[in-house]
Amino acid sequence: MAEAAPDWSSADAAADSLLEVRNLEVTFASSRGLVHAVDGVELDVRRGEVLALVGESGCGKTTLIRSILGLERMSAGTVVFDGSRVSARASSLRTLRRRVQMIFQDPSGALNPRHTIYEAVAEGIRIHKVAGDEPTLVAEALARAGLRPPARYLRRYPHEVSGGQRQRVLIAGAMALGPQLLLADEPVASLDASIRGEILALMRSLVDENGISIIAVTHDLGLAWNIADRVAVMYLGRIVEIGQTEQVLSDPQHPYTRALLSVVPEKERMEQQILTGETPDPSRIPSGCRFHPRCPLVASGEAARLGIEEACRGVDVDLAELDPGHYVACHARA
Repeated sequence: MAEAAPDWSSADAAADSLLEVRNLEVTFASSRGLVHAVDGVELDVRRGEVLALVGESGCGKTTLIRSILGLERMSAGTVVFDGSRVSARASSLRTLRRRVQMIFQDPSGALNPRHTIYEAVAEGIRIHKVAGDEPTLVAEALARAGLRPPARYLRRYPHEVSGGQRQRVLIAGAMALGPQLLLADEPVASLDASIRGEILALMRSLVDENGISIIAVTHDLGLAWNIADRVAVMYLGRIVEIGQTEQVLSDPQHPYTRALLSVVPEKERMEQQILTGETPDPSRIPSGCRFHPRCPLVASGEAARLGIEEACRGVDVDLAELDPGHYVACHARA
């Protein structure tokens, strides 16, 4: 029998939560049927933390954060930001988008090649009518993002600076609005390895010095090790494990998390687990635990030995708390 969903409702948790996502679903009609891109996600983001949202490509990570901003229409569920429920009304979304900013994966695609760096950063200031002297706000935002002295960059165009500097321009444009939450979609995936550490250090400093929160979407668990306070592992539209970074990455409890970690170079002592097959079609979600067709416990016969194979194949499973703050959706851990 499936466990009850996590109880995020305690007074302490509520006071600490900046973002609360409840039973969020995003579905799309397709020629294959109804696609369940996000399928009943429960998630909290605390004030002043980095939450890494990890998983394979196609698991719904980007769709989830886009739906929080209203860039994808929710089919069901609620989003509460800083105590207020977010609606689909234009006025509600406009207010939200001032306080929640998105940082996209590809800075080259996100920046208008015809606009100078000054114009790129000033655009959001103008749209949201941010009070203050515009040139000063732009310069301060660039400096905060590590582009110093700002005057060196104001009249340049995106193609005249490096990829890492373009990503800093995007961060500056977001920070110019004084947001409380950044949604970073694979923020260093397009950058050279030599630059990634600098951008990750910048993002961590924004949290530590400005008290903002960040959801960092990534398929790279190394990023989570470097900057995240908590990690949420997503598979086929759902969170299957979530907890403190040290809990999840040092002692993973879900077979999917263990498989992801087994191919991380820093985890050489962990036996490598090769997942068979591709992530299932989200229009044909398997019965029971949605991971069971690829689960090493089922494939090896361990689930049968434990007497849970029938449940794995036929009974859905929700997140259950194993240790304080560490939740896992797995029959073997129920």
